[in-house]
Amino acid sequence: MVMGDLPVETEVLVLGAGPGGYAAAFRAADLGLDVTLVSDEQRLGGVCLLRGCIPSKALLHLAELSFSAGEAAELGLTLGSPEWDLERVRGWKDDVVGRLSDGLAKLCERRGIQLIQGRGRFAGPNRLLLSDSEYSSIQFRHAIVATGSLPVVPPGLDVRPGGRVMTSTGALELADTPERLLVVGGGYVGLELGSVYAALGSRVTLVEMADRLLGGADTDLLEPLRARLDELFEDIRAQTRIEGADEGDDAVRVTLQGPDGSDEQTFERVLLAAGRRPNTDELALDEAGIETDEDGFIPVDAERRTNVPSIFAIGDLTGGMQLAHKAMHEGKVAAEVIAGRPAAFDARAVPAVIYTDPQVVWCGLTEAGAKARDRAVDIARFPWHASGRALTMGASKGLTKLVLERDTGRVLGLGAVGRGAEALVSEAVLAVEMGALAEDLALMIHPHPSLAETIGEAAERFFGMPTHLAPD
Repeated sequence: MVMGDLPVETEVLVLGAGPGGYAAAFRAADLGLDVTLVSDEQRLGGVCLLRGCIPSKALLHLAELSFSAGEAAELGLTLGSPEWDLERVRGWKDDVVGRLSDGLAKLCERRGIQLIQGRGRFAGPNRLLLSDSEYSSIQFRHAIVATGSLPVVPPGLDVRPGGRVMTSTGALELADTPERLLVVGGGYVGLELGSVYAALGSRVTLVEMADRLLGGADTDLLEPLRARLDELFEDIRAQTRIEGADEGDDAVRVTLQGPDGSDEQTFERVLLAAGRRPNTDELALDEAGIETDEDGFIPVDAERRTNVPSIFAIGDLTGGMQLAHKAMHEGKVAAEVIAGRPAAFDARAVPAVIYTDPQVVWCGLTEAGAKARDRAVDIARFPWHASGRALTMGASKGLTKLVLERDTGRVLGLGAVGRGAEALVSEAVLAVEMGALAEDLALMIHPHPSLAETIGEAAERFFGMPTHLAPD
């Protein structure tokens, strides 16, 4: 019998090696369970590490440095015009990804996790068949499905390797700097990668089917970002969709449909960033009896268990906020449930961070969400033009806001926009999860000068006593 004919038996099968999958595998192994991690890729990390979160943030860091170089001249420091060496940039980006992926492989080894490369499809509630693998099948007691999501490709468009119509995967390869780039989608992927290419020198046009960008964020947080994007991008068109594309050797002829009718334009490249769908097409979920909803997502309970008691699902393919840190938390919950521990996903505040310049962040209940639920709240805002730290950073157009329960002052959510706003959201998550009051944040000693002070001063404003603003 050759190795390919050998079945594998395991206590916990984790299918998918992205942030949710490897977090689940690591936690299950730490709890003493026998774990097998299956991935259809040679390197660990999934879309987030290999083709998403990490490489995009590496490029956004360079984009921010590029923007800062131009802004520095206004402050008296002339740095000259930035010059991009795409080959060196690609090498640095790939080195970052490689180091992190290699680290994950070493952590698997140290934990005693069996790592199998191959494609899996279910053959029952306790069996997985493997292809493109040295093993034939896996018999498991419990499974955690963490195969993530895929980009949505609008009908009539074709994405092929090396083509001019690309998803985020192609965009992150930085094959060249297109003279004109069309970005389809006004969510975080489109805005972030559009900003990278604008920094590279591309003339960027962005189209969004909805009437606004970043549908999950409050509109007042979008105002400084929209003003900045209007400077960076050649055009931003809401309520506009792509009707079709004719791809040639050197360009793509695109038909756009908007409120004023249709028109045709030519772009060197088109980036599709109009959402993601669950990556379940090849899993044969029906063979295991796993139910999906009308959009293909897998419903789960608070323990992340599907309708099949032996199988759990986490991350993007379960719907909701498609964020790596949410998937990681869900993976740990599933592992603990399998180990017999009391655990459930009951987060009150999942932080969202958009790494544009300026950054936009929020967590917990938004102002728009409160209005939709007819929730009685007060909004306490602190403008960054009154922040010493923001002024020293040239970030005076930023804003920090707290969503507070009207009767009690309990912190329900936070939103912020501005350079470095990512540093604010974790304190707010803790405040929401711990049931903190505005008084707690106001009495907390924040370092001076820092952006964190804007949280304390927003809380002070709730009581009508902000230090660096006149009383309301």
